[in-house]
Amino acid sequence: MSKALYRKYRSKSLDEIVGQKHVTDILARSIEQGRISHAYLLTGPRGVGKTSIARILAHAINKSPYDDDKTDLDIIEIDAASNNGVEDVRDLREKVQIAPVGSAKKIYIIDEVHMLSKAAFNALLKTLEEPPEHVVFILATTDVDKLPATIISRTQRFSFRAITKPEAVNHLKQIAKAEKIKIDDEALELIAERGEGSMRDSISLLDQLASLSGEKEPITVTLIEASIGLAPKNTVDNLLNAVENHDIAAIVSQLDIAYDQGVNGVILSQQLTQRVRELIIEKPQLLALLDSLLDVAKSAQPNLKLLSTLGSAATPKLAATKTVALSAPALEVSATIAELEKQATRSKPKEPAQPTPVKADKAAPTENVAKPSVEASEFDWDKLIEHTRKNYVAIFSVLQKCHYELTDNMLTLYTGNKFYKKKLDDVRYSTLLYKSLEEVGVYGLNIHTIPTAPPPKDSQAAAVAAIMGGGEEVAVEDNGN
Repeated sequence: MSKALYRKYRSKSLDEIVGQKHVTDILARSIEQGRISHAYLLTGPRGVGKTSIARILAHAINKSPYDDDKTDLDIIEIDAASNNGVEDVRDLREKVQIAPVGSAKKIYIIDEVHMLSKAAFNALLKTLEEPPEHVVFILATTDVDKLPATIISRTQRFSFRAITKPEAVNHLKQIAKAEKIKIDDEALELIAERGEGSMRDSISLLDQLASLSGEKEPITVTLIEASIGLAPKNTVDNLLNAVENHDIAAIVSQLDIAYDQGVNGVILSQQLTQRVRELIIEKPQLLALLDSLLDVAKSAQPNLKLLSTLGSAATPKLAATKTVALSAPALEVSATIAELEKQATRSKPKEPAQPTPVKADKAAPTENVAKPSVEASEFDWDKLIEHTRKNYVAIFSVLQKCHYELTDNMLTLYTGNKFYKKKLDDVRYSTLLYKSLEEVGVYGLNIHTIPTAPPPKDSQAAAVAAIMGGGEEVAVEDNGN
């Protein structure tokens, strides 16, 4: 059985450690001067060399050769993830009193130390502060924020950093050359990028790809994209261009292509994040999009979340218009139905008056204002509902529960409750609603949402509803009884 590359090329000395010179130089000088601490704490992201340095340091302290295939009785490794109870620590406290077998020091390496329970930390505290002269602790963790301050203060802490892309590429190139793996520089850069600062993850990915490619076939960017579900670079660039050009159709098309190729929303959002980061100085207007992309991975439906994020970024005018409109105070009317009818009769003009523009909660997109508004007799509500059912299920689920009323260029939607009103007022839903109206041939409408049922059309029923504090008109069929 062949050994995994990350194990085969694990560093055996401080000089071989990649990207952590700020740590290795200090440790090398300390060992050379014989200044050995009783406890060390190694913190940093995964796969950057913490465990390797812990083992190298342990052997250097005892001046013994480092060999992965041999067991040193005086160097004990403990995985805190599976030995995190107070009983485990009490057992350790008893064993540290035993002198080393054949070395100057007995060294305990506790990996993922943040996994210890609170009681276990308390049990370890005294021993860590004043261990026997022959004992050295080396603690390692990826999550230092979970360690009690009392533990941190009793150690010498060394903070590791993520491996930079050039450092990873250089080390991967050396391994590829030694293993006779054919791979071009562009593919090496992509592997280093996907490693996200973890040298171990980068080497593991190279190992995986070496198994997929033949002896004569080199590892290419295309092979990497296909094997780990990445979207092609041109797809990422096309999506960003569509956002800048406010082209919703192009965004939907490119996302459909990516999803058909097996790319999921989380991976694609990560690729977009990386690309925007590269372009941010050249195109600072993408900064807001960068912030929104970070939320895609947290969503229960990342594919839809990514569509919403890119669509919202592509329609900034709608978002701005909605914000300004909603900042205006709402108009409240307090009167009985009879008073309103009487007032309407008195104020009725003798001659037909020109329609007065209505100030709406949301204005239709700027590009549609010049187009004629639809007549009430021409508006087909059922057609709109059916169109959203087939094309935009998210908005269909809300819209089908609404009632509508069309007057001049104002489409009033009675949502029945505040929850559905809030949904339709959200820029993601309102964008889809305007888009749906255009796709069924309706232009120039303003949309106003009301969080109640529509008022009864019958004057007597309306009066009763006013007395009862509201209500919905229901048609009752006469069954002849």
